[in-house]
Amino acid sequence: MYTPSTMNEIPECFYRVSVKALVLNETRDKFLICKDKDDYWDVPGGGLDWGETIQKMLTSEVKKETGLLITEMADRPSYFVTDKSVRFGFWIVNVLYEAKFNSLDFTPSDECVEIRFVSKEDITNLKVFPSVTKLADMFKPENHKK
Repeated sequence: MYTPSTMNEIPECFYRVSVKALVLNETRDKFLICKDKDDYWDVPGGGLDWGETIQKMLTSEVKKETGLLITEMADRPSYFVTDKSVRFGFWIVNVLYEAKFNSLDFTPSDECVEIRFVSKEDITNLKVFPSVTKLADMFKPENHKK
């Protein structure tokens, strides 16, 4: 398992892979982000460790961060976002899978003290990770209409 000290040992030719839950509001034109204890906003999810399945890891990480249970998850990712990690200084790729939660009645933790649905315009005054800004730029609600 990677820890902050071993994460810095990733060779420059590799990306640290994170899997994120793309949770949409009822009208499917905004996505959910979580604020951590340091006031940074990010999409829920986490790093994929060697040998983990995407479904198991994402379900476990979201439950740990928010107390929420993923009830549905897409078979294929909706977005890939690459960026240099602000916290660790190496390149990351976020792979986002559309998912649904059992409810939005979350349990606060250090990694999630608040949740909200946002659009590109909504994040302009929030302290978001650059990958959230990139996702907001890429996000197309028309691709998520059912």
